[in-house]
Parts: sequence; C-alpha cells; structure tokens
Amino acid sequence: MEFVNSSSPRYECLLFDLDDTLYPLSSGLSDACTNNIIEYMVEKLGIDEDGVVELNQILYKKYGTSMAGLKEVGYEFDNDEYHSYVHGRLPYENLKPDPVLRSLLLTLPCRKLVFSNGDEVHVMKALKRLGIEDCFERIISFETLNPEINEAEVSCITGHLPENPVICKPTEIAFEKAFNIAQLNPHKTLFFDDSIRNIQTGKAVGLHTVLVGKSEKVDGSDYALESIHNMKEAFPELWLESKINNKETERIDYAAQVSIETSVQA
Repeated sequence: MEFVNSSSPRYECLLFDLDDTLYPLSSGLSDACTNNIIEYMVEKLGIDEDGVVELNQILYKKYGTSMAGLKEVGYEFDNDEYHSYVHGRLPYENLKPDPVLRSLLLTLPCRKLVFSNGDEVHVMKALKRLGIEDCFERIISFETLNPEINEAEVSCITGHLPENPVICKPTEIAFEKAFNIAQLNPHKTLFFDDSIRNIQTGKAVGLHTVLVGKSEKVDGSDYALESIHNMKEAFPELWLESKINNKETERIDYAAQVSIETSVQA
C-alpha cells in the first residue's frame, strides 16, 4: 500500500508566462509586437507587403512564434537584431507598477519562475515596469531555450543542422527543456498562460494548467482566471499551506526552546 504524506503541499512551483498573463492584453503590447513583426518581415526580409499579414498568421499558428516559423522556412537573420526590432520598440510605458500582483507573489511560499518565448531583455523590461522583477527565482527565456551555438560546427559534426532551429512554446521539447533546466516536477507545478496552445501542451506534459484572461476553461485547462489578480481567490490553499507550515515551524521552534531550557535547568 502506498501512503501519501498529507503535509506535503500540492504545488511546489508556480510557472508563469509573461506577455498577456502577468500583465493584461489591454496594455497594447501584443498588438504593437504583431505590427513590429510585420514591419520587420517587409523591411528587413523583403517579404511582399500584400501577403505578409496572412503569412505571419500562418507561421505563428504552425510553428509557435513568427520567428520560429521564419527560421523554419529558410529566412536567415540575426536573433538579437530581430528581438531589438520587434521588442525594442514596444510601448513599455503602458505597463505600470502592479503592487497588488507584487504582494500576491511575495506572499507565496513556493518556487516561482517565468517561462517566456521572449528574449531576456524584453522579459526584464516588462517585469521591471510592473515592479515584480525580484519576485521570481529565475527566468526561462528565448536565450535559455536557445543558447548560442556554432551552426557550422554542429553541421560538421552531425552532418546537418538541428531540425528545430528555434525551440519555443508550445512545443513539448521547450517544456521538457524548461523542466530540466529548472529542475521542477511538472506534476507538482501550476502553470499560468494566456495561450490555449501552450496550456494544452502544458497539460499533455503533466502540468496543472491555468488559462489566464478567460472566464471559462477550455480543453487542456484545469482552471481559468479572468485576471492574474484572481490567484488568491482561485487557489487559497497556496496561502493556507504557508500559514500551516509557519505554525508548524513555530511549534517545532517552541518545543526545541522548551527542551533546551529544561535541559539547562536540570
């Protein structure tokens, strides 16, 4: 018979997407990002303006991100230049400090990580604008999933380039790589994301999933939150476990202190 430790918390880690999850879609950054991608495709890659919007949609849907799609179909460009053009001109001033979210994150006792397809510069800019950059154990970003490699060297050794030039959500390999990097157990992790595709992959690889920005669950989501600010109402046990653990620690400390005092008096 297998016994379960009732004192063990259900969730050991909270994994958060960034864009349109830790801040709302209404910020306008998502629309601005899409416009910047389309401009980059036309201005930098010479793609015909007439079909660029449709092409961008196709690439995004098929490959997870427009960048991954462009690389996959054969376009060559510098990753940093792309990110600078697409993210560097975003209206970050639309993001304001969020003391409510900061308080929620700081009072959570478990591990907290950001898992984003965005580059690290973008992620840190957004987190700093929100005032929550120090609320997370680590950031898993584009650079984390796609460390710089010498493509000529890889090709020479293996005879071909990697099948997936860009690793990103919603591919399972991106999630598995994140699990390995962060050393987290997906079955003890609560994953927050606004993307249905990301949520569905997350569910498939064992995560407990929370669809953010929607009031109703979809296939693959265990929960749905209209706003990340609703975390405490949706998951009060996360804070309750903290209080229980604190009380248990206080009892242990008290018992230890009594034991020491008794020993000294004797």
